[in-house]
Amino acid sequence: MVWVGMEYEWKPDEQGLQQILQLLKESQSPDTTTQRAVQQKLEQLNQYPDFNNYLIFVLTKLKSEDEPTRSLSGLILKNNVKAHFHNFPNGVTDFIKSECLNNIGDSSPLIRATVGILITTIASKGELQNWPELLPKLCSLLDSEDYNTCEGAFGALQKICEDSAEILDSDVLDRPLNIMIPKFLQFFKHSSPKIRSHAVACVNQFIISRTQALMMHIDAFIENLFALATDEEPEVRKNVCRALVMLLEVRMDRLLPHMISIVEYMLLRTQDQDENVALEACEFWLTLAEQPICKDVLCRHLTKLIPVLVNGMKYSEIDIILLKGDVEEDEAIPDSEQDIRPRFHRSRTVAQKHEEDGIEDRDDDDDEIDDDDAISDWNLRKCSAAALDVLANVFRDELLPHILPLLKELLFHPEWVVKESGILVLGAIAEGCMQGMIPYLPELIPHLIQCLSDKKALVRSITCWTLSRYAHWVVSQPPDTYLKPLMTELLQRILDSNKRVQEAACSAFATLEEEACTELVPYLAYILDTLVFAFSKYQHKNLLILYDAIGTLADSVGHHLNKPEYIQMLMPPLIHKWNMLKDEDKDLFPLLECLSSVATALQSGFLPYCEPVYQRCVNLVQKTLAQAMLHNAQPDQYEAPDKDFMIVALDLLSGLAEGLGGNIEQLVARSNILTLMYQCMQDKMPEVRQSSFALLGDLTKACFQHVKPCIADFMPILGTNLNPEFISVCNNATWAIGEISIQMGIEMQPYIPMVLHQLVEIINRPNTPKTLLENTAITIGRLGYVCPQEVAPMLQQFIRPWCTSLRNIRDNEEKDSAFRGICTMITVNPNGVFQDFIFFCDAVASWISPKDDLRDMFCKILHGFKNQVGDENWRRFSDQFPLPLKERLAAYYGV
Repeated sequence: MVWVGMEYEWKPDEQGLQQILQLLKESQSPDTTTQRAVQQKLEQLNQYPDFNNYLIFVLTKLKSEDEPTRSLSGLILKNNVKAHFHNFPNGVTDFIKSECLNNIGDSSPLIRATVGILITTIASKGELQNWPELLPKLCSLLDSEDYNTCEGAFGALQKICEDSAEILDSDVLDRPLNIMIPKFLQFFKHSSPKIRSHAVACVNQFIISRTQALMMHIDAFIENLFALATDEEPEVRKNVCRALVMLLEVRMDRLLPHMISIVEYMLLRTQDQDENVALEACEFWLTLAEQPICKDVLCRHLTKLIPVLVNGMKYSEIDIILLKGDVEEDEAIPDSEQDIRPRFHRSRTVAQKHEEDGIEDRDDDDDEIDDDDAISDWNLRKCSAAALDVLANVFRDELLPHILPLLKELLFHPEWVVKESGILVLGAIAEGCMQGMIPYLPELIPHLIQCLSDKKALVRSITCWTLSRYAHWVVSQPPDTYLKPLMTELLQRILDSNKRVQEAACSAFATLEEEACTELVPYLAYILDTLVFAFSKYQHKNLLILYDAIGTLADSVGHHLNKPEYIQMLMPPLIHKWNMLKDEDKDLFPLLECLSSVATALQSGFLPYCEPVYQRCVNLVQKTLAQAMLHNAQPDQYEAPDKDFMIVALDLLSGLAEGLGGNIEQLVARSNILTLMYQCMQDKMPEVRQSSFALLGDLTKACFQHVKPCIADFMPILGTNLNPEFISVCNNATWAIGEISIQMGIEMQPYIPMVLHQLVEIINRPNTPKTLLENTAITIGRLGYVCPQEVAPMLQQFIRPWCTSLRNIRDNEEKDSAFRGICTMITVNPNGVFQDFIFFCDAVASWISPKDDLRDMFCKILHGFKNQVGDENWRRFSDQFPLPLKERLAAYYGV
């Protein structure tokens, strides 16, 4: 290397250059062995300090080489910058930086883009501070007469704005945006479409963060956007639509005066010939629907908007090709592994059943419009359907006059693509327009059930989804009218010869199961027959959905599944899969979840299968913990384990404990599960703690003799986890404390100080989720039941929220023990309830049929209060009661 003055003069060695070019050529080979060899060679070359000089030399100076090779050299350099930039010698860094700036205007678009990527990668390595001349230089190059230079500089600036938006808007750099944003705005009117597009894209990076430098020029920005509204370049129109959608969120005030013309513009753009522009424009309706002014703004445009959205819901020709819409039978073709989405396990949360619904908090995330995940995930069809769905929720039945005439035409249309879009429309409005749709459903549901056997697979699959959106109504009618025909058809679709239809039918059936619950019991044999047959028929991806359908069935029919003939059908295929899967296989997740539901439903019927299942779960927990310890001790030697294996295993153990009850005692006695739980309860990962507390509660109920010796170790941990920042962890810890107190009785006394203050604090917190409030109230009640002397003094601090949170849950054992506790505490400390007695009356009245001795307790307290205050005061007090409460207390308790 030669230093000339301060200029860094570097010349490649000819032989070295040839070697690198050879390598770049080889790396374009499709052969994987060659690829691997190239990777190793690159690793070795990275040991040489001037290797990166060769790479930048090939990119910027070696014009004789073909462009793909030069660009590849730049991309390898970019990866090196990402991985090792801080180890580059100063001379090398300076050489790369100056070469980048000198070649940003290369005549080749590919080379310009590569140099731009390299610049932004260096900039985002914290080098914006150490490269002060970069932004001024790029901004001055924008004024170059040479198109290539201007376009290259803009391309680089756009990438920097995308990657480093935050630091550009901070004090670190002396606020360059104050100069950059006005500069970008000047280029909105440039003669080149590519430049106009870059300019808008640059400014768009600063809308959502409400960047001060942009807010100062907001009116000029909006004015310039309007000027570009009908630009002939699709990329520019797309960026204009994107800007307006973001402005809707952050600067509605500035758009309001122009709202009518913006809506009309977006209507046009949603029908743009270029699908990317149409998709950006369609996002506008989704965003607008979340704004309070949506109804006022859109009510007079619905006549135009609804047909546009409905039209966007048709499959495009490209979609149909990508979806292999002409391939009807593909059930024999194995799935490619990358088609299978990662599944996330939802850990157990213990919840109360409510008066109104009797369903433990149902997850509504199954309802998303998710009918064609094979296409680039988000497209015009999905966006239009999502927009129609949210607008239906805003306008409710006012939408129907605009939709019904269209639906009539679509649903009975001879072309399948049109008919299919009509069925999607019907599903999209199901949630928002349910009330207004009811009169039409007796005619529509049978038509849809017929569409389930349409000859086009894509029609059959969308029909499954739409019917699942009306499952609630179907179940509310006499079963023979719609439920039975729907179920019969759906079960046939589960065995369809098309994989997409199988998947849609399985998901729809799971929704139907959740809605129908025990209504399905008469058909169980037929249902199990179908699901078990599907086991032998399904490819990989749909098997995972089938597990879910079986698990949901078990959750829905509960102990009705516990019949020898059903067990004989269901268990062998499940256990066969269980034996085939290795401990490292992620397919265990859905299978373990499914088995957990099945074990809970079958109860004693699961006994013959429980030992190997129990053993394997304990092993999975033990393996994961061991791997985690190795990783913590030597992170570079050992990989971190996937803790989902442990979480799912803990949850299945909970299912076993809940289903088998006392029968699990032998298994627990012969294993080290309590030692493992002690470690899990202290894990860093909240989901692990959450599942271990659920298991602790279930084992406490099932075989307390094995848990009791550990209570002194467990209680302090439970106390520290009463932290409502982790809602589910806190919820399950609270529930477990309640279960433990019932078993411990008076021996709970020493542990009350570890938990009581936190529980009282949680029950008084604003915005605490309902499930957590209910479990907290039950646990406080249970603690008061076993240790009234310790808890009653705090009565006044929690009685009001305690009463309001428990009035809506169903009569059950947990509610029973909690109310016994509150009555016992009132006897110890009657003054604690004096000021809030009306709340207590209301909570008592929420019982439908309390046990006799509990009813006597209520009677004693009510009459005691009445006698203490005297008839006159009691009459004045009870006059504040709402009428139903008054009548109820008089009828049940004679007060």
